[in-house]
Amino acid sequence: MKLVPLGDRVVIKQLEAEETTKSGIVLPTQAKEKPQQAEVVAVGPGGLVDGKEVQMQVKVGDKVIYSKYAGTEVKLQDEELIVVRQNDILAIVE
Repeated sequence: MKLVPLGDRVVIKQLEAEETTKSGIVLPTQAKEKPQQAEVVAVGPGGLVDGKEVQMQVKVGDKVIYSKYAGTEVKLQDEELIVVRQNDILAIVE
């Protein structure tokens, strides 16, 4: 099964949270804060969205930073993905 985003939506896969702090303290699973960094898995076509022309600025494979409470979490074939609008993506990490 494949997830194909529509309009200005982007499917991202969240990167793993750090398990230890910089000082070497090991964090238990519940204490780890979810990172707002992810990898782009699929990109919608853009086009006319809400009466405005939208060009997609991200591509598959980009590492991005997204808004903390953005998107819809989806579980597909034992993989946790998030579907967000392009304007919820704050930056591309180069």
